[in-house]
Amino acid sequence: MGKMLKNEVAKNELKEVRHSEEWHKSGEKVKYRLADAMKPCMKKAPVEKITVKEITEECGVTRQTFYRNFQDKYDLINWYFDKILLESFEHMGEGRTVYESLVNKFEYIQMEQLFFRAAFKNDQQNCLRDHDFELIQEFYTKQIESRTGRKISTELQFELEMYCLGSVYMTVQWVLGYRKCTPEELAHALTESMPVRLQDVFQELGLI
Repeated sequence: MGKMLKNEVAKNELKEVRHSEEWHKSGEKVKYRLADAMKPCMKKAPVEKITVKEITEECGVTRQTFYRNFQDKYDLINWYFDKILLESFEHMGEGRTVYESLVNKFEYIQMEQLFFRAAFKNDQQNCLRDHDFELIQEFYTKQIESRTGRKISTELQFELEMYCLGSVYMTVQWVLGYRKCTPEELAHALTESMPVRLQDVFQELGLI
């Protein structure tokens, strides 16, 4: 009897897990649909003038559905920014050199420029910039450590952090339209601006 009860409890727990996974997947789909619906709204008006009503009407869902998934339109922007930022680094990872990696990232950013621009423009606390910095620093650190088989030195880490901070700043300037250039030109400028010691390491590893 006790064994049957345990089996029944286990079955119910499994059902709950599956239901939770299905709910999560369906919730993600709705979030992506809302993000897609916001894109045409962003083409017509600045973010501050877009209403939740306009987004939900474009998406074909209720306001209740929107607020079940996001606190407000800025929460939606930040959520989608995080998704496409991670996607941009996946594209970056396909490059064979630092230059190719940067071109891949910037071309992807260009495709999603409406959201990147809105996210950086409304990033009052610099949280999104910090997140971009953390990801790019982690990307380069892994590139170096996986190829050398040893932990990056303190001195090189210092130069890498400085370079990544500058790279993020110039990327934001480009996204916001303050720097006019192509993805290739920006990638070239950032590659050429690399500190000497860091540049030497990347050359030794065949990344430049």
